[in-house]
Amino acid sequence: MSSKLLEIKDLYVNAEDKEILKGINLNINKGEIHVIMGPNGSGKTTTANAILNNPEYSKTNGSIIFEGDDITNLKTDEIARKGIFMSFQLPEEIPGVSVTNFLKYSKNKITGQPVKIFAFKEELKKYMEELNMNPKNMERSLNVGFSGGEKKKNEILQMLVLNPKLAILDETDSGLDVDAIRTVSKGIEMFKNSENAILIITHNTKILHSLKVDYVHVLVDGKIVKTGGQELATEIEENGYAQYK
Repeated sequence: MSSKLLEIKDLYVNAEDKEILKGINLNINKGEIHVIMGPNGSGKTTTANAILNNPEYSKTNGSIIFEGDDITNLKTDEIARKGIFMSFQLPEEIPGVSVTNFLKYSKNKITGQPVKIFAFKEELKKYMEELNMNPKNMERSLNVGFSGGEKKKNEILQMLVLNPKLAILDETDSGLDVDAIRTVSKGIEMFKNSENAILIITHNTKILHSLKVDYVHVLVDGKIVKTGGQELATEIEENGYAQYK
């Protein structure tokens, strides 16, 4: 069986009338952690949204293959059911829908199987303890009144519960203090195994200090200009992105 999970081929993407991605190529195999780094406005979030086929972005060329299937033009919910998860820079607040009910509904939609509520709540409690989350948050409305750190931890909780094949983490470390970043990194390590993969999108290296990553890709002006190992992230931390512009 092939270990290839995601393949992006010569992808061009527009946002409104502006070309953002200009020929992206990226291969992700099972068991790998990839990082896309770049300055603000380089196309990092556009890449994540293009994979999930957010209708606000239009693909003008190229294709996205997931486990051998062309998902380029599938609807976002169909892509999610295939096993792709995305955490957001600014997680949405949903008044009136508890964390537990949101996750129960989401898991049911992903798996197509009924959720046994008692076992499910025990699973939630276990993960929340690991992530240093207040268990009372289970019954609170999703992200309503949550701090920035609580919202980001909640995204990692969703990833652990839904257990996707590919997790895309968009600026999950943004605005977090050192302790919260360690907790998020711990959740990533809990999730990672030989059958899934992670794509981390960030503009700095804070979250990488506690993780061992396989590939770092530098994205500048809609193009991947360099790919390397973890040492590339250290180089960027020391020298910035000016050398790639």
